[in-house]
Amino acid sequence: MNAAAGTAEQARLVRDAAALDVPLAAAQATALLRLLDELAHWNRSYNLTAIDDRATMLTHHLLDSLSVAPYVAGATLADVGTGAGFPGLPLAILAPQRRHTLIDSGSKKVRFVAHAVRALGLGNVEPLHARVENLRPAVPFDTVVARALAPLPRLLALVAPLCGPGTRVLAMKSARLDEELPAVTAPWRVEAVHELKVPGIDAVRTLAVLQRDAAAGASR
Repeated sequence: MNAAAGTAEQARLVRDAAALDVPLAAAQATALLRLLDELAHWNRSYNLTAIDDRATMLTHHLLDSLSVAPYVAGATLADVGTGAGFPGLPLAILAPQRRHTLIDSGSKKVRFVAHAVRALGLGNVEPLHARVENLRPAVPFDTVVARALAPLPRLLALVAPLCGPGTRVLAMKSARLDEELPAVTAPWRVEAVHELKVPGIDAVRTLAVLQRDAAAGASR
């Protein structure tokens, strides 16, 4: 990519992130695009993502990830089923003060996440090769995010061991949730549902925000 194209791409990223109420500093935009460079390079050999068009990577990986940033709270975040690091890596670039644990059962994807962490100097990210249902952290995460991982009842069962009564679960979906929402039962409750308008993506993007009732405590 030549300098002019790179400048235009960065300007587009900053503009479209702003439309999501996510202001980007120049250094953050540069780091996000460097992440795409690393992903594109690894993808040629390891097939980490079916998306191989640069512009589509920007919309469907970077901007889609950044769209949930306004809903993240607390000092610790777990990205469950992170794949090649989305949304966790963009969120970590955006919030260096927050600790991010990126969890996936696919070894080659976790190896890429570890490489990206080193390449970008992200001291606030821990890649974790594991099945989430086998994890029992000593302290619950403040936010748990999952992108298109499983239907809501199954997702909540999987992430329950990571959660306390104050944990916010962000379920990113590529469809409306008319059928899934009624299946959410105690001890979980739906706090909010947001339709996300991601620049460059015409398809539906829905975010369900869920919490466990305080009286239920954490699953251990």
